[in-house]
Amino acid sequence: MDIRPIHNEVDYKVALRDVSGYFDNEPEPGTEEADRFEILVTLIEAYEAKHYPVDLPDPVEAIKFRMDQEGLTPKDLVPAIGRINRVYEILNRKRPLSLAMIWRLHEMFGIPAESLIKPPADRLQAS
Repeated sequence: MDIRPIHNEVDYKVALRDVSGYFDNEPEPGTEEADRFEILVTLIEAYEAKHYPVDLPDPVEAIKFRMDQEGLTPKDLVPAIGRINRVYEILNRKRPLSLAMIWRLHEMFGIPAESLIKPPADRLQAS
């Protein structure tokens, strides 16, 4: 098996080229080619995680994304956030989420807690 670590962008592009061929013609599980594919994907994922980290969305964007995914309306958030005017205050960034709201949004809608507790961008820039 001819596999090398990914040290730089050139190695990364070579690995991407090598792995792309497997998507059209997936190898049989348990074969040397399947093992090579799995190792290449693991190397690529590790390189991307280190060099191209994906930042979590801020809380409001996370809520809006879930609303879009599930076809939810602001009224659907009332059990997690409170009265409808409170929901709009949250969605319009006029009021921060409380810990209880974060917990209920996470429990009821499966929104990752890490996204819900992230400080808003305007607070990050102020520090």
